[in-house]
Amino acid sequence: MWAGAWLYLSGSIARAEAVLAQSFYNVSAAHGFAVQDVLVEGRKNADPDVLLGLLDIERGDPVFAFDPAKARQDLERIAWIESVRVERRLPGVIYVAITERQPFALWQNQGKLRLIDPQGVVISDVEKEMARFRNLPLIVGEGAPEQARALFDLMNAEPAITERLEAAIYVGERRWDLKMKNSVSVRLPEADLALALRRLAAAQERDSLLDRDVESIDLREENRIIVGVKSGAVQDYKASFRTGSAI
Repeated sequence: MWAGAWLYLSGSIARAEAVLAQSFYNVSAAHGFAVQDVLVEGRKNADPDVLLGLLDIERGDPVFAFDPAKARQDLERIAWIESVRVERRLPGVIYVAITERQPFALWQNQGKLRLIDPQGVVISDVEKEMARFRNLPLIVGEGAPEQARALFDLMNAEPAITERLEAAIYVGERRWDLKMKNSVSVRLPEADLALALRRLAAAQERDSLLDRDVESIDLREENRIIVGVKSGAVQDYKASFRTGSAI
């Protein structure tokens, strides 16, 4: 018993096991079980050099020495990768199936720009990498990534608004302002976003409200659209653009 304990505590058993394992790997590689190819599917944006570096395997390495579980854990650290499957395909192929995160929007907060996916997960903050996605929607503010998908799901039903959008600004972590390409600011309510967007779209269809010489459009009151004109005056939408007189 004491002899066994000494062998275990001294590491002799572990070293012997490592030697035996290495001998097995070498023999198996000599008999055709060596890495001949690494097959990666699903990669579009993730850096291939980073992928291969984390796999840490070369042609001719014993295929049984490669640990798929460890490789999967390492690859999941790459921000672009949402999920990954890694397999040994005998006799000599390492197979990697990647599901990448989908670029959804650019998020600006505290002077920093980041690329996010629909769940609000940050994919990249590298300027060169984000340049490819400059046509994605821009969202601004603390808490915006987690709420952006719900907003844009509703906005997709109103293309007349979406096509004019420059940025969506999350105000006080509770509601949105929309900044349009002509600098008009649209203030949305905390609740009933779909209704507010429909009201704005209807005003655009009827009177081209978003193309008028206005500064702001406030939709926070359920039964009114308040328009701020560039002179600084604030007027009811119908009074300004429908009848020309107060109602």
